[in-house]
Amino acid sequence: MNTFNKLLLLIFAALSIGLGSCDKEDECTLTCGTDEVLTADCTCVKINTSNEVKVTSNITANTTWTKDKIWILTTRIAVVSGTTLTIEAGTIVKGEAGSGANATALLIARGAKLIAKGTSTSPIIFTSSADKIQPGQIESPNLENTVNGLWGGLLILGKAPISGSGSAEAVQIEGIPASDVNGLFGGTDPADNSGELTYISIRHGGANIGEGNEINGLTLGGVGSGTKVENIEIISNQDDGLEVFGGSVNIKNVIVWNAGDDQIDCDQAWTGTLDNFIAILGTDSDHGLEFDGPEGSRTGSFTVKNGSLKGKGNGTAITNGEYADFRDKLECTLENVYFFNFSTSSDFELDNAGVSDNWAAGKIVLKNLEFNVSHLTSGNTTLDAIFKDDGGRDAAFNTAAAGFAKIVTSKSTGANKSAFAAWTVSDKKGQLAEF
Repeated sequence: MNTFNKLLLLIFAALSIGLGSCDKEDECTLTCGTDEVLTADCTCVKINTSNEVKVTSNITANTTWTKDKIWILTTRIAVVSGTTLTIEAGTIVKGEAGSGANATALLIARGAKLIAKGTSTSPIIFTSSADKIQPGQIESPNLENTVNGLWGGLLILGKAPISGSGSAEAVQIEGIPASDVNGLFGGTDPADNSGELTYISIRHGGANIGEGNEINGLTLGGVGSGTKVENIEIISNQDDGLEVFGGSVNIKNVIVWNAGDDQIDCDQAWTGTLDNFIAILGTDSDHGLEFDGPEGSRTGSFTVKNGSLKGKGNGTAITNGEYADFRDKLECTLENVYFFNFSTSSDFELDNAGVSDNWAAGKIVLKNLEFNVSHLTSGNTTLDAIFKDDGGRDAAFNTAAAGFAKIVTSKSTGANKSAFAAWTVSDKKGQLAEF
């Protein structure tokens, strides 16, 4: 064999060994330490903890949290009345584990402000201290998107009118112990300004503070129309994703994925508007929408429009996860909403006589609702099966449904998903593909 042929054989042998090695390297079984993160090339890299700042007490003076640090909530932290907390775009805030009175949360009290102006390239992220995410990252390197209850959540409270028990002007917010006076919300100023929230991602929250009492991902209590709330993502909260208690705040571009209870919940005679939203139900989710009426003497109506909701149905295997539940003398308008992938038993329900009366009186307005049930072969596949009135007008509600809803095989209404492109984990994980 001449020298040239020998050289060719050596080259082919080397290539074969190299290709075989690449196949083996595709299978990474390395386990990293608690202070490390596994990279895409199967390497454990130490996490930088020198940039962490622990927040241990209430904020009583104007404060700025900068993006070069990771801010760790060690307990429930309140921004007290008269104080402004500013959070820079790209900042990461993490909550330590806790439950009961020690559940971690960031609470913006009545009279305080939160200025949290993220951007589409630098969103502000609220997550658990168990999340190894670092500044500049959007996706967690270690937490699955189904994990919830690891910390509390974000609560914004204001002085706008609510409808609490009786004629109370202000009441204590759900999820905060009565002993904390910073938990009061409500008042007489519809234009109250609690600050600005834009491009915010809230993840893995909903810690228990008591039996059946958890903190929502984002709670807005008595928040006024002077407050800006736009471009919000809420992922895997143990309780509701977004809950609005009274107030008059207008909200735009919200995506909720895998909330353990309701994806979106509205209560206490809120009088604002939610425009452009996506809700993606998870395994334990209850309702796509839960709308409750006033708890006191004050009434008011809100509008929810331009939304798309994905259920968790796959034929007959899944039997929970409802379209919507309307309750308690509710007044609202729901329009331009597309529902798909719900289960055989999913329904759209007027829960009692009070809400049925308001529907009959024209105080509940439903417009242009689309239901895609093409994946189902049995169960609730017609409008008269989907719509249900437990308040005594079931036949009338079923008959009327043809005027405001229809069965479809593809959508002609719903959310504009481009508002959530690039900056949300939901998009990064492919959750927007069907919208």
